[in-house]
Amino acid sequence: MRKLVLSLGLVISAALVIVLVAADHIDAPAVGTLANGSTVEDITDYYAFESPSNSDNYVFVCNVAGLSSETSFSDDVMYEFNIDGDGDNVEDQLIQVYFEDGQAITYGVVDASGQTGLNSQIVMNSTRVSTAVGSSSSSGDTQLFAGLRDDPFFMDFFQFVDVLNGIGASLSDDTNTGVYDANRDSDPDTDGVQPYPAAFKADGEALDTFAGANVLSVVVEVPKSSINDTDGKFTSWVEAKAKQ
Repeated sequence: MRKLVLSLGLVISAALVIVLVAADHIDAPAVGTLANGSTVEDITDYYAFESPSNSDNYVFVCNVAGLSSETSFSDDVMYEFNIDGDGDNVEDQLIQVYFEDGQAITYGVVDASGQTGLNSQIVMNSTRVSTAVGSSSSSGDTQLFAGLRDDPFFMDFFQFVDVLNGIGASLSDDTNTGVYDANRDSDPDTDGVQPYPAAFKADGEALDTFAGANVLSVVVEVPKSSINDTDGKFTSWVEAKAKQ
């Protein structure tokens, strides 16, 4: 699974507080089912933002296994944060997190030379950080956490399905009052278009489908100085890579 910041035209810069890429809960092929939730290969969300406790650091977060009862990671899956600092859409640096015997391990920001594309090998340097799953640890300015967290993504899934099925109004329909009207016609050139409540529910009415659900979260905090950016800007994406 690959989550791409660049696909949405977003970049991380010193001026930005947070970049949210996308959410994926069991809707990617071959990574889960409605009955069982998703696997540890399925990336639900990717976040990258300036550390709220240290403005000199960036935080990278990869959440996986949405709507699942998974409580542990796989030794056969590595999570790779890719960083493109020169705007050529090719990763220049990596943050790799992998697992061995219940331990999460990273070497912080490493050079991506020879590691671009779909295939990767673990790149080691002197900044090794390891922590037991469910705990956090640090070495120098690099910090690592891996473990269960409450799913932070808010979505009224059933309202979303209603909108897709034409029961809710178009997101671009500014004239909709949110009150059902069987005679309503939002388009004078067609008959009976969208006589339904607004796509967005009123304050306090939306339901969080993922409330109480967990994700497995991988969090790495690194110094901004370790990122090779261009005028404080870079693009980033995350991948889950399975051992072959």
